[in-house]
Amino acid sequence: MDLRIAGLVSDSIVDGPGMRYTVFVQGCPHHCEGCHNPQTWDFDSGRLESIDTIYNEIVSNPLLDGVTFSGGEPFCKCHELAALSDKLIAFDGFKLNLMAYTGYELEYLLTHSTDDNGYMKLLERLDYLVDGRFILSQKSYELKFKGSANQRFIDVKRTLAQGEVVLYEDPWETIDIKLV
Repeated sequence: MDLRIAGLVSDSIVDGPGMRYTVFVQGCPHHCEGCHNPQTWDFDSGRLESIDTIYNEIVSNPLLDGVTFSGGEPFCKCHELAALSDKLIAFDGFKLNLMAYTGYELEYLLTHSTDDNGYMKLLERLDYLVDGRFILSQKSYELKFKGSANQRFIDVKRTLAQGEVVLYEDPWETIDIKLV
């Protein structure tokens, strides 16, 4: 199975917690003003890459903490990304977390999920989700792993289990270190 991508980054520290492999999918319907990746909007641009090739690159790097699906809009490529996720999860010794950025809000994905679009299929495989369109007037460099203040960093597993949105809690932000 092939995936239309804009690019791959094998060692990102800005696309989620830890060292990450980031897959930038090609194609986005949102066209947010001030988008960081407007070159990913065109659904016919980019290049095709085999999910087997991407998988092999990911599992060959023992320094990775996770994989991030960005874009473009990952939820326009649910079936391909779910297939890649399944291969990763099945990998012996799998320890990576999976996350995605989306211009959709989680509630939209949940209420509009069908077998055809595969929203739930991808959501169920994710650990984290940053949701919501990028809003230029709410842009801030102070936000961790988010571009604008309206976006949420969601713990997907806990959210699906509890039936309500649970935000990601960074364990490093809760440690109180006192220098003596």
